[in-house]
Amino acid sequence: MQRREMLRILTAGAALPALSPEAFAFFRTSHPPEDYALRTLNPHQNATVVAMIDQIIPETGTPGAKAARVNEFIDVILTEWAHEDERKNFLDGLADVDKKSNELFTKEFSDASPAQQLSLLRAMDEAAAFESSTRPPRPDRDQLEEHDKQLEGSFFSVFKRLTLHGYYTSEIGFTQELQLQIIPGAQHGCVPRGPGQGDADG
Repeated sequence: MQRREMLRILTAGAALPALSPEAFAFFRTSHPPEDYALRTLNPHQNATVVAMIDQIIPETGTPGAKAARVNEFIDVILTEWAHEDERKNFLDGLADVDKKSNELFTKEFSDASPAQQLSLLRAMDEAAAFESSTRPPRPDRDQLEEHDKQLEGSFFSVFKRLTLHGYYTSEIGFTQELQLQIIPGAQHGCVPRGPGQGDADG
């Protein structure tokens, strides 16, 4: 399975429980190893990403996006999948988050209080939803590569999409939040037949 096929599954909105073992295995191998070192995000950009994903999927009864290391998943996407212009647009979007935070709260987003962070993200989400509802349909969208569809839209739409996909294809998101098994249910051996249970073709 290729990355573009993986992106096709993501952009098609396939429910995670319906993923084939092959597809889920591919998602899992796309998550970074324990000793992963950031390759695109600098420390400040990473702090902004961590603060944002922690607001989008916070820790509740189960670990959130921060514990699932979704920031590192996003770094992998930016490094290995994104085109140069997409990477620049994403990083410019992060810088704009800090700009908005400074205008509203006179501090960087990662230094703002949780309540301030949440209020800014909600405003960005509402603006992204409005932009999406008023944007005319692109006649050539069906001709776009799936990779381009994944990173298409406003910065916050892209960010939220990557956060959700990164979390729910992580081991934490899949096994603890969705309470699903990474490996399909066990293969059970022969069991005694009950009374009256004959062969299916008998």
